[in-house]
Amino acid sequence: MASSRLDLPGTGQAVTESDAGSPGGYADPAVIARLLTRSPVWAVVGLSTNARRAAYGVAEVLQRKGRTIVPVHPKAEQVHGATGYATLADVPGPIDVVDCFVNSSLVGPVVDEAIAVGAKAVWLQLDVIDEAAAARAAAAGLDVVMDRCPAIEGPRLGLW
Repeated sequence: MASSRLDLPGTGQAVTESDAGSPGGYADPAVIARLLTRSPVWAVVGLSTNARRAAYGVAEVLQRKGRTIVPVHPKAEQVHGATGYATLADVPGPIDVVDCFVNSSLVGPVVDEAIAVGAKAVWLQLDVIDEAAAARAAAAGLDVVMDRCPAIEGPRLGLW
């Protein structure tokens, strides 16, 4: 089993990831750190202009941290100055991470669409849990994070 080391900037710490991922879940700190530091384009599924929704605040954090956000919502609204799209298939250009702010019962088709458009990773937000969809993404070669929030994980790992 191969593994790689990722130094956490400014912390003097490192995490190691293995090809097998973390047993029993999709919250490998090394995968999380790599996605948060090396993935510039984040499609945020479920992002709308509703400032009371978690997606709105998390997308704002990602944008402040230098990420390009792409709102994906059936209304295809512009959010935080970024053009919105109705589906992942409508997004022009490559997507690094598909950040899923949808109910667990609805996330499977979003993950399947992420696989179909060639995204490099899927990130299922807090309380968004679908083991079968996560397994499909992992089997397709995508990095998978589940039941975590980048706005929490960045500071927790000392990345932001």
